[in-house]
Amino acid sequence: MVEHQLPKLRVAGSNPVSRSFHHLPLKYCMQAAVITIGDEILIGQITDTNSAFIASRLDAAGFQVNTITSIPDEHTAILKALADATSQVDLVIVTGGLGPTSDDRTKYTLSAYFERKLVRNKDVLRHISELLGRRGVAMNNLNEMQADVPEGSRILKNELGTAPGLWLEKQNIIYIFLPGVPFEMEALLTEKVIPLLADRFHPPKIVHKNIMLTGIGESSLADKLRDWEKELDPDISLAYLPSPGILKLRLSVKGDNTEILQEKIKKQTNKLKFIVPEYIYGYDEEKLEEVIGKLLYHNHKTISTAESCTGGTLASMITGIPGSSRYYKGTVVAYDNTVKINLLDIDQDILNKFGAVSQPVVEKMATGAINKFHTDYAISTSGIAGPDGGTPEKPVGTVWIAVASNLTVRAKKFVFGKNRERNIIRSAYAGMNMLRELIIEENT
Repeated sequence: MVEHQLPKLRVAGSNPVSRSFHHLPLKYCMQAAVITIGDEILIGQITDTNSAFIASRLDAAGFQVNTITSIPDEHTAILKALADATSQVDLVIVTGGLGPTSDDRTKYTLSAYFERKLVRNKDVLRHISELLGRRGVAMNNLNEMQADVPEGSRILKNELGTAPGLWLEKQNIIYIFLPGVPFEMEALLTEKVIPLLADRFHPPKIVHKNIMLTGIGESSLADKLRDWEKELDPDISLAYLPSPGILKLRLSVKGDNTEILQEKIKKQTNKLKFIVPEYIYGYDEEKLEEVIGKLLYHNHKTISTAESCTGGTLASMITGIPGSSRYYKGTVVAYDNTVKINLLDIDQDILNKFGAVSQPVVEKMATGAINKFHTDYAISTSGIAGPDGGTPEKPVGTVWIAVASNLTVRAKKFVFGKNRERNIIRSAYAGMNMLRELIIEENT
């Protein structure tokens, strides 16, 4: 069993087993547990994206997820997970184990847990028959058995698949069972489960705001925001969410009036614009490459890239944005020095004197890309991504990055860590941020 404990927020002295939901105070935050069933999750064969999706949707709807647990599709494990969850939450959402194959055992365990026999639901059986018929698939005995549900279950019709969603209740705890197929689960949760929960419990409103930053580490940012944090409204929660090259600040507040909540968040966001303006590149889930694209497009500018240590990562990130063909021309992945010489016109003497990982070389790579692709801007990278190849003078993680325009060339040295993958990603973000700053400076 794999379990991730999240912060809890409970009503003092409350007992989830005996509490009546219809008399909860308005600001009470309903507590939820998420359980994902499947051996393939526990052995690392697939990534559990279902729990992240469920948690995000519940949070947006005003419910709080306390625990996320992954378990095998095994009778004892399912019973234990359900029993453990009910001691601390009001809502349990379970995904997986509802399929037609012999390794899907969840419904039989539910029959025992809720002490309800399995009965064949005619509406579910009809839906399965119609769905398979449209697909040209003959229905077999295993498909028919998917219409067997615990007696008294509330059926959540699965328009996209054969396994129905199930809603059961026991001792004032709500249990919702959803298929494990991600797109089926997502549709059921979004279109049926969340609206039903919201209509029944009227949870408090919640407003999140993500401030997206780059070019600064978590501890350095925390130091700059020390005084701001001390003055932060006590009902606003703050989270630092770092990832390679990007740092997200998340502000959250719950209450009854959305407009008031949004105003509180806006006030704090405006303060951050004055404290750390140079590091803020966007908001919510905005990508740095998306911001770069908007700047280039709105200023009628074009860009090319010349990559060594990033090996095409910059090109991939930039072209991952829809419409990037309007401003992105192409790249040269100059991994070998012969490519730098033959395609980017870098003199052999410069390489011999300074080495490939150096300021003169990345500057020539950037201007070479501009000349080759006839663009307004270029980004170039050259470094030692690792895990080997470093020297005392240039250890693993040493990266030179340059940005160039028709007016200027700028280069900067970075020393990242020893992890190759993180070094590549951080280099790409660092290059894009240098370009962002140059475009803003030259076009304002």
